[in-house]
Amino acid sequence: MAAALALAMVLPGQVRAQELRSYRVIGNAIPVPLTGVRGDPGQGRAIVVDRQKGLCLLCHTGPFPEQRFQGNLAPDLRGVGSRLSEGELRLRLVDSRQLDPATIMPPYYAIDDLVRVGRNWQGKPVLSAEQIEDVVAFLTTLTEAP
Repeated sequence: MAAALALAMVLPGQVRAQELRSYRVIGNAIPVPLTGVRGDPGQGRAIVVDRQKGLCLLCHTGPFPEQRFQGNLAPDLRGVGSRLSEGELRLRLVDSRQLDPATIMPPYYAIDDLVRVGRNWQGKPVLSAEQIEDVVAFLTTLTEAP
């Protein structure tokens, strides 16, 4: 729980609330990229393994041999690109609470209904739309099962 609360923080320079892009949820997915284009898988991998930006490895483990002390609270990211579609991945990153209100997965592209958010980070998402698309592009490449 503390990990999820810590993830509500945003680094200075992130997008402001008025810059959030609209999206449409269809079923259990956001089928259209937030930016209108696919992201960069290399940039997405950098975000996933960055312990200051994405914080993914706080809860997840995956094929990142250079990263020690990966999490075990959430599913292994190995094979996630085979298990979930691009749109399903996008919704889980944008705001997984739309699928499970009790999830510990933090909303990376949401600013509403958050708790204990520092004043400097209020009204800002954890990741920009471009960063979300980069992470989605990377996660779709993880097709080998654990």
